[in-house]
Amino acid sequence: MLTMFRWIVWRDLTLAWRRRADVLSTLFFFVIVVSLFPLGIGPESQLLRSIAPGVVWVAALLASMLSLSRVFENDYHDGTLEQMLLTPQPLFLVVLGKVLAQWLVSEVPLAVVAPLLGVQFDLEPRTLWILFISLLIGTPVLSLIGSIGAALTLGLRGSGVLIAVLILPLYVPVLIFGAGAVDASITSGNIQANIYLLAAFFLLALVFAPWATSAALRIALE
Repeated sequence: MLTMFRWIVWRDLTLAWRRRADVLSTLFFFVIVVSLFPLGIGPESQLLRSIAPGVVWVAALLASMLSLSRVFENDYHDGTLEQMLLTPQPLFLVVLGKVLAQWLVSEVPLAVVAPLLGVQFDLEPRTLWILFISLLIGTPVLSLIGSIGAALTLGLRGSGVLIAVLILPLYVPVLIFGAGAVDASITSGNIQANIYLLAAFFLLALVFAPWATSAALRIALE
């Protein structure tokens, strides 16, 4: 089981490396969206600090959606996904492997770059660190929930729009507590409560999302 899991992760990482343009487009979108706000609003530090948590988190949420349709789509069209379903290993391991690879390729770079972009909003070093931690905990939840939407819309025309309609409402709690943790760091509020709630959402998504995605994949391939 662990061998198959490692193989799936390594395979998807290798394929992502060969399609670097798709990966970089997500990162560039995130950088451009976040950078436009300081340019449009101006150099007022207090205003920039107040909008920074929401801007960075909304940009990360939208950027993460760009890669969701590619989680299962290529394997679906070339028949690889159907062959994975025929293996004796549990399907949820396949889902976890593909979600982990998508998170490493598309979400981790956002969390790494976010503190650098936060400097544009005149954020303090402590707040930049909280921004990184909140994204590192919250983005796996985005990937896990997004995998459900990607599986439900697999093979459908206009799947990108349908994914957005299905999963954006489910992203709202992650957005609230992720941005809330950064805002609490700015206003000297309760940071730990928001971080703990993000961690709780991550654990819930880690337990339930792979099973829901597995069921949706079986339905899509029948």
